[in-house]
Amino acid sequence: MNPKEYKYTQEHEWICPEPENKGKVGITDYAQSQLGDVVFVDLPPPGSQVEHLKKMGEIESVKAVSDLFAPVSGRVLEINQAVINEPALVNQDPYGDGWLVRLELSNPSELDALMDSDKYDEFVSRLNEEGSE
Repeated sequence: MNPKEYKYTQEHEWICPEPENKGKVGITDYAQSQLGDVVFVDLPPPGSQVEHLKKMGEIESVKAVSDLFAPVSGRVLEINQAVINEPALVNQDPYGDGWLVRLELSNPSELDALMDSDKYDEFVSRLNEEGSE
């Protein structure tokens, strides 16, 4: 189940808003299940700027290399070193220990453009229906 307080992108990233215009970012359970076993994560260094819905890194699985997109614009405050050391955390706990970066949001209103958990669930349901046709 996707956490209700998070916001989601069509590229299957999430952001968990935090106080003082900060937020943790990761990929959704749907994304990790589509990727398969994650073996490498390339994240932007702390202090770098990321842009709303633009590429901010890559995630590599046994199946493919996929781009990671920033759900909002902002400055990278920290990266999850545990995921760098043990990429499988993304598969095991995508909404918890498998988070990727923490951002300081430069434009918090960008959160309004993202899907809430109900809309994201509907989006994934449509993808699953299209995939099974």
